[in-house]
Amino acid sequence: MNKITVLIPVYNEKDSLLELLKKVESVDFGLEKEIILVDDFSTDGTKELYSGINHKILYHEKNLGKGAALRTGLKEASGDIVIIQDADLEYNPDDYLPLVRLIKEDKADVVYGSRFLDKSNLKNFLFLSLVANKTLTVLTNILFGAKLTDMETCYKAFRREFIQNINIKSNRFDFEPEITSKVLKQKVRFMELPITYNARAFAEGKKIGWKDGVQAIWTLIKFRFVD
Repeated sequence: MNKITVLIPVYNEKDSLLELLKKVESVDFGLEKEIILVDDFSTDGTKELYSGINHKILYHEKNLGKGAALRTGLKEASGDIVIIQDADLEYNPDDYLPLVRLIKEDKADVVYGSRFLDKSNLKNFLFLSLVANKTLTVLTNILFGAKLTDMETCYKAFRREFIQNINIKSNRFDFEPEITSKVLKQKVRFMELPITYNARAFAEGKKIGWKDGVQAIWTLIKFRFVD
């Protein structure tokens, strides 16, 4: 494997994007690195930052959601490995390397970074977010006979040919349960590794809410029985 794509959906992240990019750029994978940003119609001044960014930037003409942004970015991804990175600072790009190494060394096809395998992260969760994440993961395991610890994690690394062959239908945060459902229904080598996590509050720009949790439950049930 010679190349990795870091795929970053962006929506109104002017306060965190440049710092996040510096962190991503500093990670040495030992591979050629491609960074793709997909701007999901930001309106907070994020777009004004792009003139100083030397990476591929794709634009949506209206706000469509995280799933739609990832679908757009995946069409352009050319790395042998693809990893997803949110544009905020909840996740630390230093945690990439162990996840990517498992795919690079042909030990896995899909690797999730689990926030719950590192117990020190628990104090960083908002209480309702913790309960929602745990509930959705338990439901995933019941529906698919799996042993996941963190279904809703952002850090998901894939062999590109695997993720590009999946027909992603979800437009918003229901991407997470959809992609997990479709991963678990296929015979792929799947692993989880611990990562760090520093949750941000809604006042700091966190966008996912209780309605997304309800949608996630429906999405898990739906894709348990349909492709």
